[in-house]
Parts: sequence; C-alpha cells; structure tokens
Amino acid sequence: MSTTTQSTITLNNGVTMSALGFGAMTAPDQTAEVVAQALRTGYRLIDTAAGYRNEEQVGQGIRDYAIDRDDIFVTTKLWLDDYGYDTTLRAFDTSATKLGLDHVDLYLLHWPVPSAFDATLASYRAAQQLLADGRVRAIGVCNHKPEHLGRLVEAADVPPAVNQVELNPFFAQPDVRMTDDEYGTTTQAWSPLGGINVYRPKDPTAVRNPLEHPTITGIATEHGKTPAQVVLRWHLQHGLSPIPRSTKPHRIAENFDVFDFTLTGEQVAAIDALDTGVRGGPDPDTIALDTFKR
Repeated sequence: MSTTTQSTITLNNGVTMSALGFGAMTAPDQTAEVVAQALRTGYRLIDTAAGYRNEEQVGQGIRDYAIDRDDIFVTTKLWLDDYGYDTTLRAFDTSATKLGLDHVDLYLLHWPVPSAFDATLASYRAAQQLLADGRVRAIGVCNHKPEHLGRLVEAADVPPAVNQVELNPFFAQPDVRMTDDEYGTTTQAWSPLGGINVYRPKDPTAVRNPLEHPTITGIATEHGKTPAQVVLRWHLQHGLSPIPRSTKPHRIAENFDVFDFTLTGEQVAAIDALDTGVRGGPDPDTIALDTFKR
C-alpha cells in the first residue's frame, strides 16, 4: 500500500470525498469480506447500489472493520423500480436500513430515463429533500449524457455533485466531462480500467482490454508500475474519481497504490489518444422503466 496521502475531491457543495474509491458491485456472499479488505487497505470511499443487492453485506463489511463512521464515505444508488418522489423516499429508507447507517454520504440516481424523464426529475426532487433533511451529504446522478444533465439541472434546485459514468481510456467521454465541469459536477468513473470491454466486446478483433494496450504497458514499464496503476493514475490526474472493483486482495491493494508516482504530460496525452468513442455498457438513451429490470 502506498504511504502517500490519498488525494481528495471537494464536491460542489463543499463536502470532501476521496478521489479513489472501491466499487462494491460484487456478489453478496463476497461483499462483506472484500469491503473489509478494502478498508484495511486504505480505501475510504465505498460505492454500492440498491441494484447490486448487497447493501446489507456492505454494511456488514464496514462493521467488521469497525471504522469510525466519520472516516468513511458511503455511496448508494436508487434503482429504476423505485423512481418517483414518494417511492424514492421509501427506497432510501430501505437502503439506509440495509446499510445500517443513519445517513449516506452520496445518493445517486442510477440511470436517466429519457422516455420518462418526469420520473427522473421526481426522484431527484426527493433526493434534494433528503439532502435538505440531512439524511444525505451530497446527491447526484449516474450515466447522464450532456443532454440529460442539462435537462435535470434546468429543473433542479441543487446541481448534481457527481455524475458517475462509464469511463476508461478506450471510452473517455470528453463531452460528458466538459458538461460536468460546466455545472461543477465531479465526473466519477465506473469500470475505470475498461473491464466492460472484456465482458461485453463490441469488436472481437480489437484490443479489448486497455490494460493490454502497448501504450499503457509501455508507460507501466517506464514507471515500474502495473498497467492498472497507470490507468488509475491517468484518471486521478484528470481530476476524475475512479472506483475500481476487485474481489482479490492483491488487486485491491494494487489498485490503491497509485499515489507515489506521476505521469508526464506526454504520457497522459498518449493515453488520451486511445479513446475510441465506443461505449461498452448500455446506452443511457435506451434505458426504460419497463424494460431495464434489476
């Protein structure tokens, strides 16, 4: 584990969040153990969701490590089944109870629903109420394209603190990042190492894994680091918040050890040039309440 102080990001409402987090999209029977392992390693941002069906186990992992509540930052997300104002408030109560927490640090809407955007806006209004009531410290969204974010901000009283999106060197989302910056919204990256390209390949003939691309492996050799560490460092130097996930203790530790080296400007630009513009996961425009089930 790196001995260098972990970098942080100050959100647009003044709340401080660790820049590097642990993504707990893991099988429920593994979650408590890996969350405790991540906390032992030094992670202080834990990201889960109602849709992962493991909030109880995330809470158990936090209790198993016995960390002071003020020393961790916990994110969970609203699933589409519960979109709507009153249903969002009830769903939050359920999530908080499962986590065993009296408040959540960041509450996100898991997807936009372009075909029923009124439901997205109703849920966001409920999230604003949770913020006003002190039950969450910050609110935000996931998977919002620039046009989605613009529609939401126009109707909202509180701009999203975070927009969590698919983002890696092969799908760098410059338009989303630019729009997020305009609203003071932090861009957070799910699948930051590009694993989605391996699981859901669009082009079987292409290099699917960013960690195997010669540009990244070459930079890793120059620094005496692993390709994953180079990619995570690339995220951090762009001011992004990556949330890698793993169930393997040595990978959990490896992904955290990224605070003792710096990429050069030329190296950052070389990784930037790998962007293909090709999404690996679902297109947010295709998400609908009646078809995208948990």
